[in-house]
Amino acid sequence: MHTYGQTPHMTDLSAAPLVRRAEVDADDPEAVRKIIKGLGPGPFSIVLMFFSPETDRVALARNLKAEIPWGRVMGCSTAGELTSMGYDEGKIVALAFPVEHFGVETLLVSDLKTCTPHDLMGGLIRARQLLSRRYPHFTHEFAMLLVDGLSEREDQLTAALASGLGSVPLFGGSAGDGARFEETFIINGRDIIENAAILTFFRTDCPVRVFSYDHLRATEKRMVVTAAEPNARIVKEINAEPAGTEYARLIGSDPALLNDNVFAAHPVVVRVGGKQHVRAIKSVAANGDMSFFAAIDEGLVLTLAEPMDMATHLKGALEGLSQGATPEMILACDCIFRRIEARNSQKSAEISALLVKHNVRGFSTYGEQIGSIHVNQTFTGVAIYPPGSTPTTGKPNMVESEETR
Repeated sequence: MHTYGQTPHMTDLSAAPLVRRAEVDADDPEAVRKIIKGLGPGPFSIVLMFFSPETDRVALARNLKAEIPWGRVMGCSTAGELTSMGYDEGKIVALAFPVEHFGVETLLVSDLKTCTPHDLMGGLIRARQLLSRRYPHFTHEFAMLLVDGLSEREDQLTAALASGLGSVPLFGGSAGDGARFEETFIINGRDIIENAAILTFFRTDCPVRVFSYDHLRATEKRMVVTAAEPNARIVKEINAEPAGTEYARLIGSDPALLNDNVFAAHPVVVRVGGKQHVRAIKSVAANGDMSFFAAIDEGLVLTLAEPMDMATHLKGALEGLSQGATPEMILACDCIFRRIEARNSQKSAEISALLVKHNVRGFSTYGEQIGSIHVNQTFTGVAIYPPGSTPTTGKPNMVESEETR
């Protein structure tokens, strides 16, 4: 557990953004050096780094060790990047949080397979207490989780974290591997690791709003999971029929034609805590078994959903976040299936323009976290506002969510 940001360096950076950002090509051998130059002088409480799977990880780790002057670097691999161009690929995105406005505390979960709620509780409580004591003048707070996107442990982790978070709003994203789904990685300091997660608590003088939105509308078509392997997130039967076959029948498709494009266009939702959340489909095996990106169990009722216009919905969500005050930056975790749907519906350019207009940075994920829930196919993140501003929709630190209708 590490704390950073308690010794601000009084440099006149009034013209600099509250959150510095830089982006470089992932295959640039000078990538780390260019990031350092692009972010400008620190000191920084933390630097977040999201890197394309095209990145040479060995070289990145080596250069992080050799070049990085900052106290702390956290990040993960991506399923695509959100840059100054909107939807992007083949990039490394870096976001630096100056000590003048941010204090942080980080907690490493080094082994997701063996971690228990008891293991986490002491660290969570200490992190919150330390930040509260060291930054009493920073009255806004949030937490960000970055987790191995192929660990299949996000549901258990978010549930375990919930009781130790108190009133701190949490969001996060599952690390990606483009469209390959083979290996995902977490940056912890100057090391790049697997089967791990990083939780970062932020305290700041900037008002913040944590949010999670989806653009899906539930239909009347429902199905019941009648056989499953919950620990593996596998559904074997739906309505007492082979899962893939029954899903294909309900959407009017041939089971042999099921793929990522179909899953993005025909998601399923479940009701959790009075709200509906997407359970994104990962794949369908030859025997009809369906693998999911989030928790699944026997007896669960799945409802087919249909997308509303993604660009129109995102425009409304971003404009809502800008009521009363304009975010200085929005840090977002955007599901890979939204990117796929945008491409298939020829909305990528329109959505990218919206992301650029509203200063969105971040990455495409294999899943998102909001509060105690692991979700899919959402646009989830935090809006960070200038100190002293007063966003009029919702309250600072408020979790904004939109129930799937």
